Amino acid sequence: MDKLKIRIIVEKNPTEDPDKVKQAVENIFSTAEFEPKPGDNGDPLIANAKGKEGLTKLYNLLRRERIRDAARGVLIKGLKGHFITFYLNKQVAYAGHVSFCQPVAESPLGPIKVQLACDNPKELIEWLAPRTARGD
Repeated sequence: MDKLKIRIIVEKNPTEDPDKVKQAVENIFSTAEFEPKPGDNGDPLIANAKGKEGLTKLYNLLRRERIRDAARGVLIKGLKGHFITFYLNKQVAYAGHVSFCQPVAESPLGPIKVQLACDNPKELIEWLAPRTARGD
């Protein structure tokens, strides 16, 4: 997991405050660094983070909200080769919580797309969302 790379992509609607969109991302990914973008409203906000430090807030939220088993299922479903892709509800993230969603139609303002790339994604899933005692 030493080479873990996190890429976060979030559409910013013309009616949304860019600072609030950034805050939604930072509420889940504390070390995210946003790529500079031209001022065009149509461009998505893109942020990057590296290593486990980039997932610390998400790690803690999954435990606090007791959704590790659900998260595990979403992560496994999004696993393709060395990549894991999943989506988070932007409004819920702004409120400081985690809610997984589908890429379209489930999050009214559009989701936060998260792409994790690492050498051993199964090990990453075990760390981030291990099976709980009650399990699925």
